[in-house]
Amino acid sequence: MGARPFTSESYARGERPALWRDVLASTGLAPASPPSEYDGFALASQRACGPVMLSRLASGAQKLCAPRLDAPPLAFVSGEDCVISPERGPEVPVPRGRLALLPRSRLWTLHCPQGVRATVLAVGAEAAPVRFGAAPKLANPQLATGGLADVLARMMETTALGLESLDETEWTAAAVALGDLSLTLAHGLAKTAGAPEGGAPAALLHRIHQTVERRLDDPELTPAEVAASVGVSERYLQKLLEGAGANFSQHLRERRLARAHADLKSPLEAQRSISEIAYRYGFSDSAHFSKVFRQRFGLAPREFRREAMESATPRAPERRGWPSEALARRPTAAAPAPPSRPVAVKRRDGHRVSVDATTVHWGYFSRALKPVIEIASGDRIVIETLSQHASDDPELMIEGDSGAQSVFGWTHESKNVDRRGAGPMDASIFGRGAGEGFGVHICTGPVAVKGAEPGDVLEVRILDIAPRPSRDGRVFGSSVAAWWGYHYGDLLDEAPPREIVTIYDIDFEAGYATARYAFRWTPTTDPFGVVHATYDYPGVPVNTPQARRRQALEGVRVPLRPHFGVIALAPREMGTIDSVPPAYFGGNFDNWRLGAGATVYLPVSAPGALLSVGDPHAAQGDGEVGGTAIECSLTGTFEVILHKQADLRNKPFEDLTYPLIETPGEWVLTGYSHPNYLAEFGAGAQSEVYAKSSLDLAMKDAFRKTRRFLMNAAGLSEDEAIALMSAAVDFGVTQVVDGNWGVHAIVRKCLFASGEPLHK
Repeated sequence: MGARPFTSESYARGERPALWRDVLASTGLAPASPPSEYDGFALASQRACGPVMLSRLASGAQKLCAPRLDAPPLAFVSGEDCVISPERGPEVPVPRGRLALLPRSRLWTLHCPQGVRATVLAVGAEAAPVRFGAAPKLANPQLATGGLADVLARMMETTALGLESLDETEWTAAAVALGDLSLTLAHGLAKTAGAPEGGAPAALLHRIHQTVERRLDDPELTPAEVAASVGVSERYLQKLLEGAGANFSQHLRERRLARAHADLKSPLEAQRSISEIAYRYGFSDSAHFSKVFRQRFGLAPREFRREAMESATPRAPERRGWPSEALARRPTAAAPAPPSRPVAVKRRDGHRVSVDATTVHWGYFSRALKPVIEIASGDRIVIETLSQHASDDPELMIEGDSGAQSVFGWTHESKNVDRRGAGPMDASIFGRGAGEGFGVHICTGPVAVKGAEPGDVLEVRILDIAPRPSRDGRVFGSSVAAWWGYHYGDLLDEAPPREIVTIYDIDFEAGYATARYAFRWTPTTDPFGVVHATYDYPGVPVNTPQARRRQALEGVRVPLRPHFGVIALAPREMGTIDSVPPAYFGGNFDNWRLGAGATVYLPVSAPGALLSVGDPHAAQGDGEVGGTAIECSLTGTFEVILHKQADLRNKPFEDLTYPLIETPGEWVLTGYSHPNYLAEFGAGAQSEVYAKSSLDLAMKDAFRKTRRFLMNAAGLSEDEAIALMSAAVDFGVTQVVDGNWGVHAIVRKCLFASGEPLHK
């Protein structure tokens, strides 16, 4: 049979727990407790061949178990660090990428605190007698390493990634091989584990290695403690380890160095200092760590990390905001104190947040951000926003504007807004400032909403959008045909790739923009002395001589569609989240329908909701194929309505797990390649989403959400929903440049006799 896909986005919230239990049951798993920190999001792809079932799973944090079954153990390859707690015996940590065999004849609990991301192989009991005469039985879950275990783990992962593309003959061959390998491994481990302890040195050695792995962070760990924990003498422990090629001290040092080596190489650990990583693995002295690391790997930790990060830096067009070249180190002088003028104030007619270095966050979202102001449901608030592209012509768009100067201020000594992106604060290995990489947008906020809690819905009404003029009252904008644009690999003129920046005059009264001039990006040196060969880092000030300027779009007037590219609430995930890929919390919509008169409904994921607004656009077409819109600074007037979870019944947004846009005549549903990429990809999400997006996936998500909306909000059957979508719903490409590509569906209100899918 073919692969069976499952996505929770197809179903209402209330239906998800039972459906997810069914998916897990088919793999031989079951939820051990209700989900806690997520909205029920889950993905699965499964394929069976006789008694063999291979599954690829992704969901939020959960605890799993297996019902008692007379069947071979499950083979489980973890995509995130997790821990198995057996009914009896010590816990078994399962590091990312490792394989565990989980018996279905004993009780255990699998804790997945970072989310379930795993490949699971289930082999039915009827498969065992073919070769082995009986199903293998393990007394406890076991972490399997080396040899056959590594072969099986890699084969499971590779096959799971190709489940949808394998034809029936190929899949049958793969399934037979997987079943045979898993049974061979399980029988070998069961035989070893069942032998008397004195005759099972391999099992004892395995337990010793597990104990050492669990206590690598203990600088005082001794062989006597490990020996006592596994029930042998210290002398016998040393004998077993020496028989495997190393004494206790050598083995402990090698494992600590190997784990530190992996962390120093991983971009996901880039925010940790070298000392933190050393202490994390039991090195109490950073100088000693540096010495032994150099002896083992031939480079000092700092040199190794720099080389590893440089080799891992992706080539365009994979990420926006990630620097392509670092030629100088960031100066260490402290940034000047931000201005003390009031920027978030309560007025008689509502609230106002002006732009300033103290009221913006640049290139990231975070639930840890402190709000600049708190408002109540029903309040109105005026929010100023700045374009991150104002530095393309500082003379026109920054100079003389105290708010813009405060935000963009950057000299040889320091930056006013130091963090620009979701990268590490210590970015010296890149030769850049704090936060460089991942994310580009200047966002004003966040604004806290009193009483907002996870599970609620925040309604954000855009009452008005006005230009935020420069010092002489005029309005200018910039558009960049950049390396992350959809066009970049398909240029006709000039062999080398090129990036063109176009500066616009914007006339809000007339309602159009005209090109003022254009220029080709050339290597540009920022105030820290770093050369930017491409448009690769937010806010680099540009001084374009008249000689390099050229006419552009003569006789062309671009109709204005002023809107905010970014409207976001804080994500539920901890840490800093790249502002470029949109997701369930909103973010980088880049949909021109978010203009005056529109409303966006967003699911609340953090206390206070924490609303941020940014990426203001004067005009944009669907697709945004060049990489940007006409970016210009705008001021918006918003009304914020909080809908408590208990009061959502019979509202069109009752079942909201994604951003929903409403205009006077339409409902606009937002589909993305990966609607909840942070949960789907886990620790690697902010890299993987850039590499795996496609319009096909975005269209599938938009279709599923529209079907769900029409069935749940309008009461249609599935067949009726599909008929109506084909006859009357318009699907369009929102954008193909934001890492997580978007397709939107437009459901016109006039389709319903009442004018609404449901009466509010």
